[in-house]
Formats: sequence, structure tokens, C-alpha cells
Amino acid sequence: MNDFENQDKFHKKQNKNTKKINPSKEQILSQAFQFHSQGNISEAAKYYQYFINQGFEDYKVFSNYGVILVGFGKFKEAVFCYRKAIKLNPDFADAHFNLGNLMRNLGELQKAEVSFRKAIEINPNFANAHSNLGNVLRDLGNLHQAEVSFRKAIEINPYNAIFHSNLGGILKNFGKLKEAELSCLKAIEVNPNYARAYFSISNLKYSDKNKMWRDNLFSKSILTNKSTQDHIDIYFARANVLHKEKNYSDSSKYLELANKLKLTIRPSKPEIILNKSKSLLFETDKIKNSQKNNTKFSQSIFIVGMFRSGSTLLESILSMNNSVDDLGEIKILENSFLESKKINQSLSLAKNYWTKIKELNKKSHITTNKNLFNYQYTGIIAKEIPNSKIIHCFRNPLDNILSIFRAHFAIGNEYSSSLVDTTKVYLDQEAVMTEYKNRFRSKIYDLNYDSLVSNPQKEIKDLISWLGWKWEDTYLSPHLNSRSVLTRSNVQVRYPINSKSIGSWKNYKEMLKPAMEIITKNDKYTDLKY
Repeated sequence: MNDFENQDKFHKKQNKNTKKINPSKEQILSQAFQFHSQGNISEAAKYYQYFINQGFEDYKVFSNYGVILVGFGKFKEAVFCYRKAIKLNPDFADAHFNLGNLMRNLGELQKAEVSFRKAIEINPNFANAHSNLGNVLRDLGNLHQAEVSFRKAIEINPYNAIFHSNLGGILKNFGKLKEAELSCLKAIEVNPNYARAYFSISNLKYSDKNKMWRDNLFSKSILTNKSTQDHIDIYFARANVLHKEKNYSDSSKYLELANKLKLTIRPSKPEIILNKSKSLLFETDKIKNSQKNNTKFSQSIFIVGMFRSGSTLLESILSMNNSVDDLGEIKILENSFLESKKINQSLSLAKNYWTKIKELNKKSHITTNKNLFNYQYTGIIAKEIPNSKIIHCFRNPLDNILSIFRAHFAIGNEYSSSLVDTTKVYLDQEAVMTEYKNRFRSKIYDLNYDSLVSNPQKEIKDLISWLGWKWEDTYLSPHLNSRSVLTRSNVQVRYPINSKSIGSWKNYKEMLKPAMEIITKNDKYTDLKY
């Protein structure tokens, strides 16, 4: 942001909303801080505005006002305020911390990391900065460093439930499930009203030794004075517990409550996905010359399909091969495509993609990319990336839709809170993949999750043969894979392959009626019965 360009606009907005008051500088400061501490945000904002309009400068004012502006959704103005606070006092750790929070929310993870590290450099005992640095490092995929940050935060302040919950999340990513359970229990012990910890532990295969947390979870008091997000987390947690107890009727009720609330704060917009599929099909048609499947290039494997379709299990199977680097759910293909379309771009899509892989310090000759929405790019991959392989994961549509509805994705995938919209997206990916399979059959492998978990030896051997790899028995034991897993399947993938989830939709038949009504209109699924 250019501070000089935005400053005039910033002050003009302030002048319109500021009342004519003429107290002293000290009085303005005192009143602003008082309103802010009392939670009277609108009045605090007026006084901060007036203070700045008068030409007064105070680093705490700019930092505090930045926090308020973030709440108003005025992110550019907030960045200006934080940077102004830092300019006035470079050693004010809170301003660096606040800027780091905003940068993370804006997706500027590297900038957020710099800000949090600066806050810690100024104040090594800034526990919240250590914890939030851990969040950023986790988002960047630096899980071991993230664990160090969370443990440091706990060392400084062992009485913060969020720190213990965050550590539990990382331990779950590493497959240290017992340790993750202990961290979640510690979070609940520290703060029995911390909703997120209940959701986290509900996703684990928790022990029966300590069920006091379950009583708390289902108590009426736990919903008192809670935010909408807390209600969502609690309802999903209750649904998970009831599902494990095979009380599917009550689990359904809480799932519907949770997702209905979630839609009020994150509305579903499936048309964005559907329109993008059409647009990329058009882009595929514009590409005239297909690349030859030249094996001298690195093997780029793309795992595509719907979330909760067995893709994490597949990635764990493939990464048992020591020559494979799993990239996770990374967006570098889309970024490479957009960059390749820029004027004066000298690199092709393929070279752009491979360059980005190298920038991640990935050196293996084989990579797996599990950004599932790459199904929309299937035609472009087939035409433009030499030696590429596309594996389409799919499963029974109603099992898939149910699993997505139960998932409680943290970021994105807003359609998942609507059974109708999830069904629309499911049918879109199926139609898109059917079209691309008709065009690029030799490039695409069908992996039916139901078949995979029912007869893993046959299905995995067939897949490894298609990839042209040497067979190893280790492919049959993906639960022994020590890699970190960041997806919603990070617990299930730590257990031996099993078919327990097949047909789960039958336990939720009534809840799934909206999806059933749509899916059975498709010729392929007319035989699906209640």
C-alpha cells in the first residue's frame, strides 16, 4: 500500500464522521482509551479519528484504531495505522503483532511471519505472538517449527486453553493421536468453556477414561454467552460424539443446526465453482497442441475429485514410495496457469509449475498434488504438462455428500454446509471428469474408494502398475506412513485400511433427502434407494 496515496482519502472519510469537539490532546486520549476498554467501539473510533485529524501522533492510538478498522472490514486503512504506529515506535511489539494477525487473515503468510518474529524479538515472552507464529508456520507447512512455537507459548503461559488446543492440532497432524488427546483435555481443563477444544477432541478416537468433558459438552451452560462460531463448534462436536455412539438421529439434528448457523456467516456460492468449470473447459478447447507423454520429464501426479473421497488415503499410499514428494493441497497449478496467461510471460504452464515445485525445495522425480479442485484443470493438465498422471477419486455419492456435510471445513468450501449445493458440486465434478475422460482416457485413472477399501491388494496393485512403478508391499500399509497430514482425514488415515464408512449414508437417510432428490434425477443414480 502506498501510504501517501491513501492518506488523503483516509482523512476525508474521517472528517465526515467526526463530531465537533474541542478537548485537549490528553482528554481525547483518555476518553478514546476509556471507550475502547469499555467495548464502546463506535465512540472510541470517533475519538481516535478526531485525534488523528488534529495532527496528533501517538503510536498506541494508531495501533488501537487499526484493530477497530479491521473489525469494520477496512483492511487497507488498518495496515496504514499499524505501519504508522510502528514508524512512531519501532519497538512497540503490539503493533507488529496486530499487523501479523492482519497479514495472516489477508493470506500474506510470509509477511505475517516477519511481523510475529519481530514482535517476539522485541518481547521474547510474548506468548500470543509465539502461538500465532505457530499458526502461520502451520499454514506454511512448517509443522515442526510450528510445534516449537506452540510449546514455547505454553511454557510462557500454561494457562491458555488456545495454546494447548493448537498444540493438539499439530500433534494430530503428526499422527501422535494420544498426545493430541492429552493436549485437548488440557485445554478443556484450563478452560471448560473453550468450544474449539471440544470439537478437536470429538474428531479423535478418544479413550473412555475421562468422559467428564462429554458431560460439559452436552450441558446447557456451555452455550451461554457464546459466539456464533462457538455454537457451530459445539454442535459439530456433539454430532461427532453422537455419531460414534450410533445415535444417528440426534447427530443429524446437530449437524443441521451447525451447518445452518455456518451458512449465516459463510454463505454458500456454488455458482462460482460451476461457472469456473465451464470457463476452464473453454480454456481447454483453446489449447490446440497436446504435449507428448515424454518420460524424460518429472512425473507429475494430480489427485482430483471431491473432498472426503479417499484422496488422503491415496496420497499416503503413493508417498510410501521414497521417490515421491507429496505437495498436499497446494494451489501452484492454478497460480502457474494464471501466470502463464500474462502478456510477455516466457515460461510455459509446465515450466512455471515445475519452477514453483523447485521453490518448495522438492527434489524428487515424482510429485503428488492433492488440490482436488484441479479436476477443473484436468484437460489443461493433460494437454500442457508432459508426463502427467491424473487420478480421479470417487465414491458412493451419498456417502461422499454426508462425509462433506459432517466435515466442518475451517476455510473455504462453503458449499459443504448445504446438502443441495454439495450435491450440485458433486454432479459438476462428475460431469466434468466424464467429459475429460472421453477426451484423455489414457491420462486418467479411476479410483473407486469403495473398491479400494474393500479389496486394497488388488486395487493398489492395479494402480501401481498403471503408474509404471515397481511393486512394494509397503503400499498396503499406508497407516505406517510417518508424513504429516493436514486434511480432515488426519485421524482416519492413521489406522489400517478398512471399509467401515461404506454405506454410512443409510444411517442419515432422512437428513439426506434433499441430496437424494437431486442425485436420483441423474441417470447414473436412479437405482439409489432409501
